[in-house]
Amino acid sequence: MNVPMQLRLPILPLAVVLALSACMSGGPTRAEKLASYQAYAGTPLRQIRYNNPIGWEEIDGQHIVLTVRPHESYLVRLSGPCLDYDDGSPVLVVSSTAGYVASGFDRVTVGSSGFHCRIEEIRPIDMQALRANEAKTQPGG
Repeated sequence: MNVPMQLRLPILPLAVVLALSACMSGGPTRAEKLASYQAYAGTPLRQIRYNNPIGWEEIDGQHIVLTVRPHESYLVRLSGPCLDYDDGSPVLVVSSTAGYVASGFDRVTVGSSGFHCRIEEIRPIDMQALRANEAKTQPGG
């Protein structure tokens, strides 16, 4: 299909503006999210109780937040970039022994890749303080 030059030129600047605005409004970067969680994370724990977890959130290739109860979440550092091999899978499997997950021993497997990483560190997150700070720093908050 031959599009006249006059019609092609206005489309290019519009596409550039749309692409730039999408990049600028994407929310916090991975590094900013990690720094935020680290600021509210406590001292590393050897193990945590892990029965019927609620969910998880990928922070970057080596960090996840595990939510095990409504007001109980942990920042978990993994031994490698497991999450880089998940192909967008929403499935995360955490090994555990007798209802506990131990750092330095248990592992995380993401998706169907079969690739797994050892849990290196588990730190409790003060989610109440984190959410209160986020509410204060939000526009209009």
